[in-house]
Amino acid sequence: MPASRWNGELWLGRDFGLVHGHMGPTTAHAHYAHQLIIAPGQPVTVELDGVRRSGHYLLIEALCRHAIVQAPEAAFTVYAEPLSIDARDLHQSMCDVTPTLPDLEAALRTCRRQPMADQRVERALQALDASLDGKVAAAQLAVQANVSLSQLERLFARDVGLPVRRLVLWRRLRLAMALMLQGMPMTQAAHDAGFADAAHFSRTLKALFGITAGQALKTLKTRLLA
Repeated sequence: MPASRWNGELWLGRDFGLVHGHMGPTTAHAHYAHQLIIAPGQPVTVELDGVRRSGHYLLIEALCRHAIVQAPEAAFTVYAEPLSIDARDLHQSMCDVTPTLPDLEAALRTCRRQPMADQRVERALQALDASLDGKVAAAQLAVQANVSLSQLERLFARDVGLPVRRLVLWRRLRLAMALMLQGMPMTQAAHDAGFADAAHFSRTLKALFGITAGQALKTLKTRLLA
């Protein structure tokens, strides 16, 4: 299904994102973020693992394969980093919030954050983020975490839910988007985030969100939150 251009506003925080506007249909995809769709007007229809659901309040947990089928009116979409925000806490914090960007942002800022239980994983994540502008070697992350490579992969499977390689792509995507919101051209942002080129960035965005950069980021008014 071809994706139409989205329009509206995008606010990007450290571990969350907010979108308000008209959503176009997407291809089936899965991303490493919890997604909550709030549709005050007409309901949104999504396909979750092959089953269609319509509603005004739809929670899509991280890594759940889904596609937006129809969104008749402007809606709000909340994205939350699962390493920081649990899906249940996200659901609870949003239940009674007036659906406006400022009110949703305020609720997300006060939403409970999950502490990283294993400091070895925390050290590996810090080393990963510090290396995004170049090649990120899982073996080097293991050294920084003071574990073997096989231990690191097991820790990531347990605490992160993704293998190292896929988390690197997610963090690169998040960094590139933040750089673009600071005014950097897409090609430069993609390069500084460690992508081979802008096409690689756009392919990754399409794989994880079902839309390309041209179909979304160029038509959204963007704001980088402190």
